[in-house]
This record gives sequence, structure tokens and C-alpha cells, in this order.
Amino acid sequence: MDFRLLGTFEARHDGRPVEMDSRRQERCILAVLLLDAGRLVSTDRLIDLLWSGRPPGSARSVVHTYIGRLRPSLAPYGVRIVTRGDGYLVEPDEHHVDVQEFRSLAVEAGTTTDPAERVRLLDRALALWRGPLLADTADDQLRERLQGPIEELRLTGLELRAEAQLALGRHALVISELTPLVERYPTREQLVAILMTALYRASRQADALLLYRATRQLLVDELGIEPGPKLREVHRGILRDDHRLDRPGRPVYEVRLHGEELPWNVGGHPALDFCNTFAGWGHEPPLPGSEWLRGYRTLAVWTGYVGLTDESAVHRLIGLARHDPGTAEAVLDAVRALRNRLHACLTDPDDRPAFDAVARFARDAAKAHVLRREPDGRGRWWPDLATGLWLPLHAVAWSAAELLVDPRRLTVRACRDERCGWLFLDESGLRRWCSLATCGRSVGAVACGTG
Repeated sequence: MDFRLLGTFEARHDGRPVEMDSRRQERCILAVLLLDAGRLVSTDRLIDLLWSGRPPGSARSVVHTYIGRLRPSLAPYGVRIVTRGDGYLVEPDEHHVDVQEFRSLAVEAGTTTDPAERVRLLDRALALWRGPLLADTADDQLRERLQGPIEELRLTGLELRAEAQLALGRHALVISELTPLVERYPTREQLVAILMTALYRASRQADALLLYRATRQLLVDELGIEPGPKLREVHRGILRDDHRLDRPGRPVYEVRLHGEELPWNVGGHPALDFCNTFAGWGHEPPLPGSEWLRGYRTLAVWTGYVGLTDESAVHRLIGLARHDPGTAEAVLDAVRALRNRLHACLTDPDDRPAFDAVARFARDAAKAHVLRREPDGRGRWWPDLATGLWLPLHAVAWSAAELLVDPRRLTVRACRDERCGWLFLDESGLRRWCSLATCGRSVGAVACGTG
């Protein structure tokens, strides 16, 4: 049997509509069970949903009566409602529920790296939406409680689809599709970031900057927070005419520089982005492709990309590594060891051995830095070029020390996406996700480092 919940409630058998001669609340109970087909739904939850926390004294017997009426009407079509303990479940069998198909397609789209395939899957998923969940069955209060996770997945799917369209060079289409969506969800930063990128690619930098200004003002006025790192990074990229924003064919969570693939800066501090060059924290074995620092050349390019050294030093390091690959490999091993200890003490402030290990790296880095005068007259500490191939290690150790003495260290959070875990600064104390292009969804998130 085919059940359609994304819009008006519909039931079909062999392609023909089935009239459900049942009361609205009975259809609500059936819909709740179908949303979790194959999983037990307690009687208490059904009561809470049906009467919004204000049930009559007879609620339990009423639910039992509704289930009793539904069973004979569904039995001819092979749909079984089973009682288990103090709850009920719909046996999944061969029945089709559009919500489950939507979830499955969204998950599959989130795990594919081919943008064209991602668009195809998400087109199929989003086409299932015929209107609000249970449009003719649930009242607004019940719909809001049931639709939350599904609506979030729909918005995430729209974001993923727009990112894939950008990767295919379809920025004009992204602008037309996202403009009304951003008007409806003006504080959803990921949507805004994607639309700003599309506007930039369409040579509409001024419109992109105006959109950022309006979004920032709204976030400050209504929520009392500044835009997150991802949105700020897109804004900075537009201001400096960053060519990386205008590179179709690459995921927006990955940049390409000097032929090296690097992760996007989302942490808000170079030391956090250093930790985020490994996307498989907490996973054993590590996720495929989670290691971004695949070689010394990548390390050198990344050090320049995040501003820990300058471009001339990067070219010098690449040349030195070609002539001394053994030392380059030893440096890379030491850098990864530092990264492990830094990640440990940032995610567990009570890990004293990890802190002490980072401190030892920092002491060596302090001896390997020189004070240089910048063009504007200010001084800045830079890693000494005389340290040769060891320069990147000293650069990131110095940055780590700066973060560990910074009060903002106490605002470091790990992304809640189960396949991410990247670190970021959360000075607002309100964020759960790292604002990476693939994050902020609890289902089917693609591994951040895959690429």
C-alpha cells in the first residue's frame, strides 16, 4: 500500500485511491505510526500528540478504540498495526511511505560526491513534497511538532542541491531558486552563503554584499549574534575578489590552491582549522579521505593558505621538500602528533598531558619566531625561514599557543554532525554545527573530508 503524507493524506493500493472512512484523529494516529513505520510508538506519545499535552481522562481508552477501528479498515490491504508493550507499530512489510522515501533519497544524495547525481536524487526527493505535512489532517500545532525534523531535512536537501548546482556552474538557476527561499528563511546562514556565492559568480558582487549586510543586521537585531565563520568567510572572499569563490566543479567545503585540495576555513582560528585538517576524529577506522594533510607539499600550501606564513615561504618550502623528502616526512609526522595533542586538549580541558605536550611544541616555536615589521608599521611574529622544513610545525605550534591563552578557547565547540566533529568558535553559545557546507543535518551527512 502507498501512503502519502507530504501534503494531503492519501492512501493508494495498486495505484488506485483508497478512501479511509476514519475520523481525523484516527488518521493522525495512523500518520504518526507511519512516520516511524517499523518502530514502536508509545501510547503516551500518541496521547501527547493528539491532545497537545491536555488529554481527557479517557485518552488511553480512546486511543485503543481508534486503533481498533483502523485495524479492520487496513487489514484488506495487508497493513498490520501491532501492539507491543504499551505502544503500537505499523509493520513495515512492503508498504511505501513517501516520508521514508524522501529520507532515503536525501541520505543517498548526501553521501554521493557526483554533483549531477546529487541533483538527480534531490530532484526526486523534493518532488515528493505536495504541500505541508498532513495538510488536511493535522492542525498547525501538531504539524509543527511532527514536521520539524522532516522540514529541516528538506531545507538541508535544498542547500545540498544548490551547492551541487553551483558545482555544475548553474549559478543563475541557484539565484532564481534560492532568492525566494532566503526571503522566507532570512537567518539560515547556509542558504545565504550559497546565494551570495551564486551572486558573486554572476558578477553581482554588490548584491551579494548587500545581502550579507541585511543578514548580519537581522542576526544582530533579532538574535543578538554575529554571522558564523562560514558566512563571514564568504563575505571576506567577495571583498578580496577571491578566485576560489568563482571555481565551479569543486564542493564549497573544499578549496584548491597550488594544485592541492584543502578544507575550507570554518573554525574561526588557524589552530582550529589545523585540527580540522583531519575529518575523522572519533572514528575508528578513520573515514575514507578524512586526512587532508596527505603530504608535506599539502602542509606547506595549507600553512600559507591560513596566513601562518607568506607565499614566498611556501614556494621555498616546496622546493626544500623535493630535495630532502626524508626530513619533510619527519616534519609531517611531528605535525600530526601536535595535531592529535592539540585536538585532545581543546576537546577535553582537563587533559593535562595533552596540554603539556602542546606547551613543549610551543616552547620550541617561541625560539623559532622573529619579529618583522609589516607595511603598515605594525610588528608581527613570523616563523623564522632559517628553520627550513620545520617552519610549518613552529607556525602551527605558535598559533596553538595563542589560542590556548585566548579566553575564546572556552567557546570552542565540536560540530554535532555525527560524521563531522570539526572544531569551531561559538562565542554566542547558541550554535550546534560548524557551518560547513555539508553540516547541520542529523541524517546522512557526507563525511567532511571526503573528496
